[in-house]
Amino acid sequence: MSGLPTPGPPISGPPTEITPLGDAALIVRSVLAPGLRASLAARPLPGVRETVPALDVLTVLYDPLTTGPEALAAALRERLAGVRSLEAAPGRLHLLPVTFGGPDLGWCAGQVGLDEAGFIRALEGVTLTVAFLGFTPGFAFLTGLPPQFQMPRLPTPRERVPAGSVALGGPWAGVYPRETPGGWRVVGHTDTPLFDLGRPEPVLWGPGDRVRFMAADA
Repeated sequence: MSGLPTPGPPISGPPTEITPLGDAALIVRSVLAPGLRASLAARPLPGVRETVPALDVLTVLYDPLTTGPEALAAALRERLAGVRSLEAAPGRLHLLPVTFGGPDLGWCAGQVGLDEAGFIRALEGVTLTVAFLGFTPGFAFLTGLPPQFQMPRLPTPRERVPAGSVALGGPWAGVYPRETPGGWRVVGHTDTPLFDLGRPEPVLWGPGDRVRFMAADA
């Protein structure tokens, strides 16, 4: 497509690719995406309307009447060159009360050679980070699990996972905001509403926020 940005010359640091998405958005693929998002939040570029994060990806939506894809891609590359950290500044800290139990708690504890109480204590000591939101409204993909806590998904997903289920799946932890099918290992439950249209901010958390699980009876 003539006139649209190409990957362009390399910038210092990790590899980066910037490509168009329709006529009013650019996709930035880089491990520096969280830092770029934080930089744009602190010092917005002209014409940028919104940024949408994913894993090592940032979609930048812009006003085509204010800026164009080539100019914005160049500005984003210049901004990326000044992003020194792979991580954005830490966001809010959420202490999530969890009633530990669930159908997979014992199995997960056995995988790491702990009893259930030891597994719970170890999991409470992990600080997780919201990498991005997806799957269903309010669902956060939480990163930061130590390798031994990265559990294989179920061979056959459950048809119904109750709302509030706290689960582990591959490199991620997550909490199901509503009853849905799911293939992650359920280790507990929280009554905290993750998505509520009656709140000023319907979703409890956002990318960059930190999360710690704590026993509800603690």
